Amino acid sequence: MASVTTTTSNAPRFRALSESTEKRPTNRLGVAFTYGLLILGGLIILIPLFWMISTSLKTADQLFTYPPKWIPNPFAPENYTNVWSTLEGMSPQLSFVRVLANSLFITLLAMVGEIASAAIVAYGFARFQFRGRDTLFFIMLATTMLPGVLTQIPQFVMWRTLGLVGTFDPLTIGALFAWGPLYVFLMRQFFMTIPREVEEAAILDGANTLQIFYYIMLPLIRPVIFAIAVLSFQGNWNNFSAPLIYLTGQYDKYPLVLVIQFFQGSLSKEAPKWNLMMALSVMLAVPVLLLFARAQRYFIEGINVGAVKG
Repeated sequence: MASVTTTTSNAPRFRALSESTEKRPTNRLGVAFTYGLLILGGLIILIPLFWMISTSLKTADQLFTYPPKWIPNPFAPENYTNVWSTLEGMSPQLSFVRVLANSLFITLLAMVGEIASAAIVAYGFARFQFRGRDTLFFIMLATTMLPGVLTQIPQFVMWRTLGLVGTFDPLTIGALFAWGPLYVFLMRQFFMTIPREVEEAAILDGANTLQIFYYIMLPLIRPVIFAIAVLSFQGNWNNFSAPLIYLTGQYDKYPLVLVIQFFQGSLSKEAPKWNLMMALSVMLAVPVLLLFARAQRYFIEGINVGAVKG
């Protein structure tokens, strides 16, 4: 009777094991199908990048061959050096060092300003109680629904009145006033996930508000800071319209993204040099790709926590 009882008691366990074994092939097929779709979608998204790299390595007579060739024959890596010799021939002020320095100056200064100002504003919305706080936060978020083209003319009139058109100031000073509502929202959500007991313990140890913010809160929101740094760097590095509006004719202040127009033929009155334009576009894309690859883990964690929690 004992053996019969043991066999009977183990029957549900054996049944569950058999059912899980039967489901494994189905689960594997589902996982394989999911990964297949992801790989296919990734390849489709990467087609423009592959074509850009391919075109940047082609000679002028390979640009319009039909059917198009993905692999250039012969390769023309000299396009990457011809870009700068061609630009310097158009204007001595368009040297590689000067253009790269302009791009880094504008991008890094704006990125630091956006992170610092967004962190201060977000901390205020998350931790301080004051009349109209929620209304102000709602108004700030509502500004994200305004198309950027609506604010271009008022902004230009403001900077022209201040006499700052033709300088780097319109591209950098605004970052000090939290001009990125999305960044404020992400940081606020992250601050709200931090228990207030952390700040209370610091207050008992004699820390003031500034010390708590700088030494305790900022290190705790490091993932979202990295995420915003990637987004801000990409946005300012690839910003074409603002430098075009405020730096027109100031060749010595042109960033990398703006010199692409010299290969379209509109300024040089020549046929577009598509291979040189693509070579410059590859150089423009490399820093963003490297930054995202380096900070990918922090970027994904910062976006997930900032958007879901709170």
